[in-house]
Amino acid sequence: MGHSSDRLAAAFKVSRREQDEFALRSHSSADKAYKDGLLVDIEPIVVPQKGLVQKDNGVRVSSLEKMAKLKPAFVKPYGTVTAANSSYLTDGATACLLMTEGKAKELGLKPKAFLRQHLYCSIDPKDQLLLGPAYVITRLLDRVGLTPKDIDVWEMHEAFAGQVLANMKALDSAFFSKNYMGRSSPIGAPDLNKLNNWGGSLSIGHPFGATGVRLVTTAANRLHKENGRLAFVAACAAGGIVSIFYFFSFQFSASFTLNERNIQIRFFH
Repeated sequence: MGHSSDRLAAAFKVSRREQDEFALRSHSSADKAYKDGLLVDIEPIVVPQKGLVQKDNGVRVSSLEKMAKLKPAFVKPYGTVTAANSSYLTDGATACLLMTEGKAKELGLKPKAFLRQHLYCSIDPKDQLLLGPAYVITRLLDRVGLTPKDIDVWEMHEAFAGQVLANMKALDSAFFSKNYMGRSSPIGAPDLNKLNNWGGSLSIGHPFGATGVRLVTTAANRLHKENGRLAFVAACAAGGIVSIFYFFSFQFSASFTLNERNIQIRFFH
């Protein structure tokens, strides 16, 4: 994965500085979100001989100067991916409830968000292992007839800073759009000011099997806190697999009309 991220960053000319800046942004955003009381959906647990754990303990606001001193972690000696701009492995578990609206009413539960569409696809890892988000974001936006500007909240798995930035550049690339997506023009990258505003895998960590739900719950919570309507969640995975989910805040569902297949699923957390 690390070697693939280095190769992807090089292909899209993502510099070491850009990667470090994005990683620092992730840690700073997560730190601010904790201080502002936004990341409140963590269930505290008692770890034997270590005490109570109430928050993710990998958030560290460093400096670009310190990050620049780290050596390449994978492609040596000239790679740009380091421990500082990569997500770290951590323990974790997540849970959510996904059900029909009828079942929610039966159980007396209040929905938080409405899952509208989802899409899974895979790409040939021999080409680029971690470029999947650019494919599924383009395809799903085209499917539902929206543009990146229509989306209020974006959450993308931060496996590596270079991976996120390369996918953003691909979405803005006329070459990628024409030769890989068959479009006459790029669909465009999400507004960085709407992306991972409460931190991401680079800062919060990447517990395998749990990150997907963490992304979705964060997006749903952001929709409510930021008074947004539409959210996109994208995540790359090993083997060139990628997933994306599109949903909107339940508080707007009664007045929301879209020309797409109505999937009667509600998301709860």
